[in-house]
Amino acid sequence: MKFALSSLSVSSPDFADDAPLSARHSQEADDLSPALSWRGVPDGTRGIAVICHDPDAPVVNNGGYGYVHWVLYNLPASVTELEEGSKLGTAGVNDGGSLGYCGPMPPQGHGLHRYYFWVLALDTETDYPEGLTLADFLSKVELHVLGMNRIIGTYRREP
Repeated sequence: MKFALSSLSVSSPDFADDAPLSARHSQEADDLSPALSWRGVPDGTRGIAVICHDPDAPVVNNGGYGYVHWVLYNLPASVTELEEGSKLGTAGVNDGGSLGYCGPMPPQGHGLHRYYFWVLALDTETDYPEGLTLADFLSKVELHVLGMNRIIGTYRREP
């Protein structure tokens, strides 16, 4: 994918950048996606997508690394935020094999993990079917990414 970091900014009322996620956003509790908001999408944005990835997970999968926790797409450009546990958009498949958000659950004693919540601004509206993997989704939108940015949450399972 081309590098498309932009003036787009991502924030959350549920956690600060590079700060801990609440247990309610993990598989240890309610497993709800955190609220997210974004501003400064590039001119020409017609669609939005959200991805959550844990690069610290000790997993190598189909040439990738880490663990994909969320693939969300088919959001119109008019959407600038997601509420906690939002059902907007179309869910892709996470690396747990289920649709939608799958919260943090790093291996016991594995230390602090980082969760990158990426927002992608696309130059096209999308109408993809439910259940795309991250690789499938990115292969479809790679040439349509106008800009992207992220907020990082952290999580550690206590022994």
